[in-house]
Amino acid sequence: MKSFLTEIKEHFGSGNYDGDEFGGARGHNGSGLPTGLPNNFMFATGIECSYPTIDHGKTRRDLLAECDHYNRYKEDLGLVKELGLKVLRYGLPYYSIQQSPDKYDWEFADLAMAEMQRLGITPILDLMHFGVPDWLGNFQNPELPVHFAAYCEEVAKRYPWVRYYTPVNEIYVTAKSSAKDGIWNEQLKSDKGFVTALKHTVAASIMGTQKIAKHRPDCVIVQSESAEFTHELRAEHTPTVQLENKLRFTSLDLLYAHQPEGEVLNYLYDNGMTRQEYDWFMAGEPPGYQVMGNDYYGRNEKIMLPNGEICTSMDVLGWYTITHDYYQRYKKPVMHTETNVFDAQEAPTWLWKQWVNVLRIRKEGVPVLGFTWYSLIDQVDWETGLAQKKGTVNACGLYDLDRKPRPVAEAYKMLLQEYGQITIVPHGELFEVTERPATLKVEV
Repeated sequence: MKSFLTEIKEHFGSGNYDGDEFGGARGHNGSGLPTGLPNNFMFATGIECSYPTIDHGKTRRDLLAECDHYNRYKEDLGLVKELGLKVLRYGLPYYSIQQSPDKYDWEFADLAMAEMQRLGITPILDLMHFGVPDWLGNFQNPELPVHFAAYCEEVAKRYPWVRYYTPVNEIYVTAKSSAKDGIWNEQLKSDKGFVTALKHTVAASIMGTQKIAKHRPDCVIVQSESAEFTHELRAEHTPTVQLENKLRFTSLDLLYAHQPEGEVLNYLYDNGMTRQEYDWFMAGEPPGYQVMGNDYYGRNEKIMLPNGEICTSMDVLGWYTITHDYYQRYKKPVMHTETNVFDAQEAPTWLWKQWVNVLRIRKEGVPVLGFTWYSLIDQVDWETGLAQKKGTVNACGLYDLDRKPRPVAEAYKMLLQEYGQITIVPHGELFEVTERPATLKVEV
């Protein structure tokens, strides 16, 4: 099998491969806050749009269809506006849009994007959400970064008013669920398969971002990633579990050119990453302003009991502590990009708990740009990670599948009424957010 680097060089040449075409893109330090970013904190929701395959490729999940968004997109976008939200994490169905390397179907995307523009909603556009087009196969395909980059460029050209993007949603979860846990897409259960999927998805994100930046040099990349941790309750920790707690950083390490721990690097080399590929990832960051999005659900934290049994810990460390670890590692502006619970009656309390986490980390000076309740509408079958198509409703939305508000919708409205005008950093109202050093706007 060819390396993804060979595919990139053959299609784009060495200039594009190195990022030089876009002014040294692979060395750009995108950790600062972008000029022109609204000073107001970005309160958001999202529309669940996952589309992996299961049953070894025989069944395509499409949550936009299963939650009836294709038929009710105007109603759904109207609910976003009605809530008072101005920002929406929104995923276009990549698997059905790019029908071949040079053929695209924009019919639904054009309708939805036009409605968002009409309503004044700012999308954080999600371009790959757990799946690829059938003709690309799965995440083991080294051609994925090349074809995905072409798709990203077409999106950026077609919707030039869009500035905020998530090129590849939850890279680590995508690779792990597809190639190590055997749940989706290629459904492998191997370390080598996992590393291969990881390489290809990170490379896809980097190359896709380069193509977006070609048309929007001021693009803001909100990289959502799952904030996970396993608490091992054994007097002597096992190497496997401790390695897993280190591997959770690997997607962002490769994306942000942050050198991983030696143990992780050896794992990557042992499972198919070449030195040339590693050097390519370490060459520098992608272009654009990079925002680290941390997704947190109580089920992200797990406890391993002495007998090896796994149970969900629900908020032992919490978003604040886990995200603080990520922030110290990467020093990126932060956004809380996903959270929910499946119990509709518990959801308002969970919302407030997450907001306390946001306020606490902001108090320490960490620049948190936004918060997201995910999602707008209830989801389906996520209690099994979409592994089985049963049609079980997950009551985690601001609205149910009949588009009736759940209690958490009223709680979110209350939060917006109280905090809707806060700034993206604590006391940020005193400063201008520009590329220049911050300056006081008021006399003290």
